[in-house]
Amino acid sequence: MISEGFDLSKEYGVVLEGGGAKGAYQIGVWKAFMEYGIKIKAVAGVSVGALNGALICMGDYEKAVSLWENISYSQIMKVDDGQMEKLMNRRFKELNLQAVRQQSKKFLISGGIDATPLKEMIDENVDEQKIKESDIEFIMGTFNVSNMKELEITAKEAEEGYLKDYLLASANFPLFKNEKLLGKTFLDGGITNNVPIDMLIRRGYKDIIVIRIFGVGLEKRVKIPEDVNVIYIAPKINLCNVLEFNKKKAVRNISLGYYDALRILRPLTGIDYYIDSSRNEQDYLESLLNLKENQVKELLSLYKQDVNFDGSGLRKLIEEIYPQLANMLKLRKSWSYTDLYYAVIENCAKKLRIPKYRIYSEQEFCLLLNKRIEQKYQEGEKPDILLNLALSVVSNILT
Repeated sequence: MISEGFDLSKEYGVVLEGGGAKGAYQIGVWKAFMEYGIKIKAVAGVSVGALNGALICMGDYEKAVSLWENISYSQIMKVDDGQMEKLMNRRFKELNLQAVRQQSKKFLISGGIDATPLKEMIDENVDEQKIKESDIEFIMGTFNVSNMKELEITAKEAEEGYLKDYLLASANFPLFKNEKLLGKTFLDGGITNNVPIDMLIRRGYKDIIVIRIFGVGLEKRVKIPEDVNVIYIAPKINLCNVLEFNKKKAVRNISLGYYDALRILRPLTGIDYYIDSSRNEQDYLESLLNLKENQVKELLSLYKQDVNFDGSGLRKLIEEIYPQLANMLKLRKSWSYTDLYYAVIENCAKKLRIPKYRIYSEQEFCLLLNKRIEQKYQEGEKPDILLNLALSVVSNILT
């Protein structure tokens, strides 16, 4: 089953945001697109979005996955992997301070971090001819420092032999040592336009998918015409630091991108988990309200509500307790009972270490959670109000 938001007969323009190491997420989304037959007619990207866009135009998913799953700091910059890992994880006491000072001095003298490894990676893995001959229109953005203007380059119009240089220009992070191209200086395209949806709108694309990764850069204000349909796919968590080129994080972010895309494509319910359900808001409300007297009193006591259970307890739940619980669980202000239901059960699922990156049927997820909670109590776990509530609401769904 595919979401009504996606029409498989249509061809989509895809926007790939800049964001350095966060870019692994985009490869996971691409995997879901391939599995569901989403037709990509154009890709507009900046920075890492341009690099991933080049791989998409080449149609080489395996190469893209291999690159990300084996990524390291030294494949992007001339740095020591061990030292960078400690720096990114704030293990400052373990750093070789003398080596850090020497490296920092070298960066200052040379004008920035040496990104020669990134240039070599692009040279080795990007096939200019494949991209130029691709059925997918490829547009990338960079910033021309020489004349202080944003620059858009299409693959087919790029000067022969310079496509890889433009890719490097698009990903030229401000901390990197700058190399001139055609006598001009360029910087990362994300500086002026990190989510280049305007590039596709100007070229007449009416169906656009924007893959957000929330990188560092300027999100330009773009007016979306009424006849343009835009679908967003975005993570609900911070993927990583833009310079955190860590294999483990990259693998996690590929999985996250894949399942977040499936959440939109199938569609799936859940907040952080991916659950296939046909239930509606009324079903979840009834599950949250169908509590025993002692459970209502337990929730009331949690928020120091001294009330006799004379029928007013349910009203207290709806008007006072559940809004406070939603706030505690950090739900948005316009939360629904569906949101509250999933926030409660997923909070407990995380505590019980139920795996996140897979698709569950609702029956399967409820049964697993029910089993884990009961097992916890059998092992002598002290009763927990949220675990009790989760046990009750999933039991209501299962019956």
